[in-house]
Amino acid sequence: MPSLFDPVQIGAVAAPNRVLMAPLTRGRATRDHVPTPLMATYYAQRAAAGLIISEATGISREGLGWPYAPGLWTAAQVEAWKPVVAAVHAAGGRIAAQLWHMGRIVHPDFLDGARPVSASATTAPGKAHTYAGKQPYAQARPLALADIPRLVDDYRTAAANAIAAGFDAVQIHAANGYLIDQFLRDGSNHRDDAYGGSPENRIRLLREVTQAVADTVGADRTGVRLSPNGDSQGVIDSAPEIVFPLAAAALSQIGIAFLELREPGPDGTFGRTDQPRQSPAIRRAFNGVLVLNSDYLGATAQQALDSGVADAVSFGRTFLANPDLPARLAAGAPLNPDVMATWYSQGAEGYTDYPALAPA
Repeated sequence: MPSLFDPVQIGAVAAPNRVLMAPLTRGRATRDHVPTPLMATYYAQRAAAGLIISEATGISREGLGWPYAPGLWTAAQVEAWKPVVAAVHAAGGRIAAQLWHMGRIVHPDFLDGARPVSASATTAPGKAHTYAGKQPYAQARPLALADIPRLVDDYRTAAANAIAAGFDAVQIHAANGYLIDQFLRDGSNHRDDAYGGSPENRIRLLREVTQAVADTVGADRTGVRLSPNGDSQGVIDSAPEIVFPLAAAALSQIGIAFLELREPGPDGTFGRTDQPRQSPAIRRAFNGVLVLNSDYLGATAQQALDSGVADAVSFGRTFLANPDLPARLAAGAPLNPDVMATWYSQGAEGYTDYPALAPA
């Protein structure tokens, strides 16, 4: 079996190791969702990852409802991403852009008071992060059938913009209770048209978006992220063991380069779930590179590779706090703890000031 430090070919991307950096929202862009020079420093510091998956990046104004998160729908955003990506490449790294539509998680404050869109007229639990502080979510407007082609075009445009900015690949965010996940799961999808009802219908939007992105940038530069177990921001499914292997088989048929699964286990410290993991069944359904994520450490990540289920493992908070994570894992060195108070703050503190290992 391969080790975490063996190379792996992820479609068009030759990754020198199997320690990937998971997408991590950090809130260091401008209020207009334009990347900043500080982001170039942050990502370049982590260039030793086999592949960096960028923080979730909005495909459109309609789809982005997180303060100071970056986008990929305007010319200014694309231009500002270019030096960030170039800094990663100059440091010897590889980076994919994660394409994000938040669906019902977008608060009307981001939309001039308009309602967010979703699969159905549902409301997320809890409160939204906004520039005015935390506010209750609003009930979503169901996407009309006539809106679907326009939505797919937004993904296609954002994917093309990512490649224009220099990204090596893209990842479609279809996890964590955001728009595509809202279509996938019957807890939030109450439609009775071609995009609702049966599992085959509920995976339709995922399949159409993925095919459009693959047609635009190449299937070998396309990835997808799913969260196939547990409740995510109020989004849950009654039979995930049916829905997610079916989705994985459809993605495999398209020929995407990689599929990442965020699957917290019962002992997870973040996003805990007591539902069984679907990754073994998804492994049987998916022929590309399968990446597992959530609460892995060096030993457990290697066990995932040894089991034959995972081809690589993505690390989130550990990469946030340890810019040289592959070297630390290889040496068995201690890890810096992450500081939650600075996860989403603006500025360098808790962002670019985590120390690397001292030279031997």
